[in-house]
Amino acid sequence: MMTAERPPTEFESRVYDALQLVPRGKVTTYGLMARYLSCGSPRAIGQALRRNPFAPETPCHRVVNANLTIGGFFGTVKGTPIERKRNLLLNEGVIFRKDGSIDPACCYRFDE
Repeated sequence: MMTAERPPTEFESRVYDALQLVPRGKVTTYGLMARYLSCGSPRAIGQALRRNPFAPETPCHRVVNANLTIGGFFGTVKGTPIERKRNLLLNEGVIFRKDGSIDPACCYRFDE
């Protein structure tokens, strides 16, 4: 998944470490992760995840939009990568509603 050949920055490493806290069967949001890391920018989280060189061991697929829709994956928001992200989440036990959003019971908030 890495898009640049460089080692992760200190910030990216913090994002990847935080991802390890999100258990199988759960998701978190870009905003919740930004708040947890005190960075204030959900977009910065997304950019770090886009550069994740440790996927799938570092599970960037477990981060979704604030409205619990699937969000992006591999730098895109549609097509095969999004289906792959959905399948990864389904295989881990994440529950999707009929409208395609994720059941709020599957949201990890870092303070649990």
